[in-house]
Formats: sequence, structure tokens, C-alpha cells
Amino acid sequence: MSFTISELVSFEEEVKKSRFQAFAIPVETEQQIKECLEQFKDVSTTHQCWAWKLGHQVRFNDDGEPSGTAGRPILATIEGNQLTNVLVLVNRWFGGIKLGTGGLVRAYGGCAGKCLTLAEKIELIEKHKIRLNCHFNEWSILQYEFKKQHIDFVEHYLPEGVMVEASVLVSQIEPLSIKLQDLTRGREKLKRLESEHDE
Repeated sequence: MSFTISELVSFEEEVKKSRFQAFAIPVETEQQIKECLEQFKDVSTTHQCWAWKLGHQVRFNDDGEPSGTAGRPILATIEGNQLTNVLVLVNRWFGGIKLGTGGLVRAYGGCAGKCLTLAEKIELIEKHKIRLNCHFNEWSILQYEFKKQHIDFVEHYLPEGVMVEASVLVSQIEPLSIKLQDLTRGREKLKRLESEHDE
């Protein structure tokens, strides 16, 4: 079971005259992460360290702090909270007192952790992308089914019929597949694309 956070949260504290400011941001794509890092760029900081997790993918950055003292502890707090689809950014303004490697790990990990405790955790329900084709006269029946089950879909009208892409819960795949085969008398099959949130 994976969780993400419902909305952006921030937390700020001072550690031995250095100011630390953390932002935790829910994200869904690497492009969105790049945009967030650009948006939160602050040239006044001494360091802007971050970590993110999207499904099985993780990245972190120490931004000039000694290796392993910033990005990795931030990532550890994300994973310790069983979170995914989250970017945590921690800014530091150096206050003149060196913290040492242990102090940096505690400061970055601690600030990120306190920030994440302020966030509302929501369960991430895994969805799969599917694609199907049908004739024009069949689409109205399928469309009714999609709407009844609150399935998000995009339809593409082609000369020979309709191609539909949708995001569905795992439990919806088999019933939809059977419905499509019945409707098209076995002519069409449901195709599964990549899952949106890898567990």
C-alpha cells in the first residue's frame, strides 16, 4: 500500500543559527518535478537539497553539502513515511556555525520529517491505462458503462470507429474486457498499457 500527500506543506526551523525551510509537494511526473524545482529555485539560499520518489524511481541531490548528508536523509524520511509521488525540498541558509556530517544528516532529515508530519497522507490507488477500439454504434453502450463506473477516458474518432484510452482500477479491467468482447462478438480485445503508479 502506498501513500502520497494531498497538498503542498512547508516547515521552517533554525538549527545552530542556520535556517532550514522544507517544502513537501505531491507530484505525478518527472516533468512536474522539474517544474517544481524551477519554481522553488531561491538564489538567496546556501544550499537547496532535495529528494523525490515516483513509484520505484528515486533521485536526490546534496547541492554542495558533503555527500550523503542531505539528499539521502530527505529520501529516507519519504520512504520512512511510506510515501511516493512526493518531492521534498529543503533550503538552508548558513548561519556561520558548521554542523558536521551527523548534524547535517539530523538537520536535513529532521526538517524534512517534521514537514511531512504536517501533510495529510492519502492512499494512492493504483490505476492502469487501457486502450480499446470499437465501432461507432458500440461506443455509446461502452460510454454509458464508463460514465456509470466513473472512469476517466479520452476518445479519438477514426474513420473506422472509435479508439478509447482510459484509466481504470485493477478490479475494473476484467469486467470491461468481458463487456467489450461480448459487445464486439470477440472482434476486439482490451489492451493494457503501463500502470500509472507502480507499486
